[in-house]
Amino acid sequence: MKHDASRSATVLVPSSMPQTRLDTYLRSQFPAVSRGTLQRLIEGGHITVNQKSVKPTHHPAAGDRIAVHWPEPKPSQAQPEAMPLAILFEDADLLVLNKPAGLVVHPGAGHEEHTLVNALLHHCAGQLSGIGGVARPGIVHRLDKDTSGCLVVAKNDATHLALSAQFAERSLEKSYHALLCGNTLSEAGEIRAPIARHPTQRKRMTVRDQGRDAFTSFRVIERFPNATLVEARIHTGRTHQIRVHFEYIGAPVVGDSVYAKRHNVRLQELTGYQAPRQMLHATRLKLRHPSLDKLMEFQAPWPQDFELAKRALSAPAGSSLNPASSTTFGAGSRSMGQGHSLCAGEYFDGEDDDA
Repeated sequence: MKHDASRSATVLVPSSMPQTRLDTYLRSQFPAVSRGTLQRLIEGGHITVNQKSVKPTHHPAAGDRIAVHWPEPKPSQAQPEAMPLAILFEDADLLVLNKPAGLVVHPGAGHEEHTLVNALLHHCAGQLSGIGGVARPGIVHRLDKDTSGCLVVAKNDATHLALSAQFAERSLEKSYHALLCGNTLSEAGEIRAPIARHPTQRKRMTVRDQGRDAFTSFRVIERFPNATLVEARIHTGRTHQIRVHFEYIGAPVVGDSVYAKRHNVRLQELTGYQAPRQMLHATRLKLRHPSLDKLMEFQAPWPQDFELAKRALSAPAGSSLNPASSTTFGAGSRSMGQGHSLCAGEYFDGEDDDA
């Protein structure tokens, strides 16, 4: 099968790579491409190992040369729609925007229109990357429907691959602001707990030994009588990572209808405030521009509902706060459930980014 060199990439398997399936390994190298898409490319002969066709279950070894060919993208079935976009930066290669809460990133079951992809197809007039076939034109990463904030879009394949590599290498920095239930978190801390899909509730993620490594760090920005405003940084990109990790330490995101139902009820009883959505905002994005080879940082201002939530939960003057010191949630701390660990100390009664 003859391939266009301009749409090809080569990955040399390092000696440090643990034994894992080919599709799983490539997912870590190209996080913008779904595992299903990678499996289809492997089965179609677009991905080879040492010039040989293999199966998605093949386990590559150290020193193996993996050749990846990205086929020409098929026309997207999504239709362009004229929708307002809060653009923070745009040039010929990429676009950074402040995604509003409530906007779905790409079309799917129940969301065939009025998505960010529909808006981008109209705004960019076809100038979007098509890595992996069609899939999610231009979308390098995603934010949950009810998470607002910074999101970067690639306008061409070279930019898409370069940004995807930054995600894989964890050199791209993403910071979030989150309002959390409770006010007894330490001033700063780290949460290291593996995340996997819930064994029985398929729309939920959970902390499990069988999960993929996940690492979130945070610092407290402001405390309220029954809530805490934190800045969180994700060092890995797992589904619902911030939401799952803060549920795990007993301080779930305010308004999270999946991971914080009991907490939301209690918070409303205590404060009278009912959040319209999960109060999670991707406030800052730092990346290296692939063409300019320049570090760039973007900040997305808070949406109005975040400002209103802060005002509703604000502590009265003279409130007594007693913050603890820095904490790590992970090995060496008090054990909790399934052999995982939790920092010693009391947390807001109970359970629960990218986000």
